[in-house]
Amino acid sequence: MPVAVVTGAARGIGRATAQTLHGAGWRVAMTDVDPHVSERAAELGQGACGIVADAASAEDWQRVVAEVNERLGPVGALVLNALATDANPLHAMSEEAWQRQLDVNLTGAFHGLRACLPDLLSDGQGRAVIVSSVHAHFGLLDVPGYAATKAGQTGLVRQVAAQYGPRLRINCVAPGPIRTALWDRISEAERQRSGRQTALGRMGEPEEVAEVIAFLLSDRASYITGATIPVDGGWSITKDSA
Repeated sequence: MPVAVVTGAARGIGRATAQTLHGAGWRVAMTDVDPHVSERAAELGQGACGIVADAASAEDWQRVVAEVNERLGPVGALVLNALATDANPLHAMSEEAWQRQLDVNLTGAFHGLRACLPDLLSDGQGRAVIVSSVHAHFGLLDVPGYAATKAGQTGLVRQVAAQYGPRLRINCVAPGPIRTALWDRISEAERQRSGRQTALGRMGEPEEVAEVIAFLLSDRASYITGATIPVDGGWSITKDSA
C-alpha cells in the first residue's frame, strides 16, 4: 500500500484516521504540533512514524516530506486534518486569533498540498482529503474565523481537483458534531442536546469520520473528486448546535 500523511494526528479524527488507514495496510506518517504524536505512531507499530510539525509552516512541510520519503517512501495520500479555532464573535476576535486560523486551516492546506504535490502526481494515482466542517455551509454563532477557513477549504478542493485531475483525486469531508476534544468545553447536557439535533439522534465518533476518509482514499472511490461529503448524522438538515 502507498504512504499516507495525516496531519493533526495526535488525537481525535486525525488519530482515528491514522489507525484506520494503518489497519487497512497503509504506511502512515502522523504529524502534529503535539509531541505525543510520536507515541501515538509507536502504538501502531511497524509502518507508522510520528513527526512533530506545524501544519502552518512551509519549512516544516518540506522537512515532513523529506522525512516521510526517507522512512516510509513517497507520499501517495494526504489527509489535511490539523485545525485551529477560536470561539469569539468577530468584534471580540483578536487579529492574532484570526490569522492563526487562516495559517493552520487554509494556508496550512496550501503548504501541505504544494509540498506533497510532486509525490502525489508522480504515479498518476494521488489522492487527498481535507477535513472541513459543516461550519463551511451554515451560519452559527462565535466561529467566524473557523467557518471562513472551512469554507475556503471546500473551494480549494474544487480548484485542485479541476487543476490536477486525473492524476490527483481530492475531496472534503464535512464533519458535524463529532465527539472530539473540541467539545470538552461544552457541558454534557449541551453535548446531548446537540446530538439530539441530528437525524440520527446522537453525536458521532472520530472513527466514523475516519471510515469515510479511508473510503475516499481507496480505489472504491475512484470516480469521486472535488466533492464535499457531510459526515454529520443528518445535522445539516436540522441546523442546530451547542
